[in-house]
Amino acid sequence: MAQRRMFSKKVTDTDTFLDMPLSTQALYFHLNMHADDDGFIDNTKTIQRMIGSSDDDRKLLVAKQFLLPFENGLVVIKDWRVHNYIQGDRYHKTQYINEKTQLVVEENNMYTKRIQDVSNMDTQVRLGKDRLGKDRKDILSGSEEPDQLPYKEVVNYLNEKTGSKYRSSGTKTKKLIKARFNEGFSLDDFRTVIDVKSKQWLTDQKMKQYLRPETLFGTKFESYLNENQVTGKPAMRNGGYGTR
Repeated sequence: MAQRRMFSKKVTDTDTFLDMPLSTQALYFHLNMHADDDGFIDNTKTIQRMIGSSDDDRKLLVAKQFLLPFENGLVVIKDWRVHNYIQGDRYHKTQYINEKTQLVVEENNMYTKRIQDVSNMDTQVRLGKDRLGKDRKDILSGSEEPDQLPYKEVVNYLNEKTGSKYRSSGTKTKKLIKARFNEGFSLDDFRTVIDVKSKQWLTDQKMKQYLRPETLFGTKFESYLNENQVTGKPAMRNGGYGTR
């Protein structure tokens, strides 16, 4: 493991970082110093005891997204690749391969948890922040991986039910759909909301204008879903994405 660590002022000079207590800032610096060459730390509590830091300091770093936690207690420095570039002859790949496959590297070199296919996961990894890059880099292979959420299926269903011509490629529409999937909703839930509100609003000249993505897929999505104005949910198509 390389013995030198660097820190970028793009991270440590921000108001978000400097507004944290000094004990929390100190823990962040020590965690960076003890991380492996991919930014992973498996002995956070030991480092806390070593410097007299508390669990609250660690929890604050997680809440502010300076650390990304895993269920097994492992954490990774979110901005690790912003801080550090390690030459190939000095770099030692992390031993935490499984956890590393759960991460992607954004265009700004920050780690983010990978959004998994909700039909194949036991528990969904939820992001504290929506990130809408067109492509994402696999940090193991460096390959480009397109976003796999069913934007087209959702928007096409809305267009079929309402006679509209919304585009699934719209940035705002994709952001809304991604946000709801990050909250754990399924493709079937989107169809139910579209059915519910279409039944209510399509023949109402005043309300039909609200049969649009920014209204249907916004913050009232769950309340629309629970109105139960349709008799049963539509069947899944082509296997689709599983229900919650």
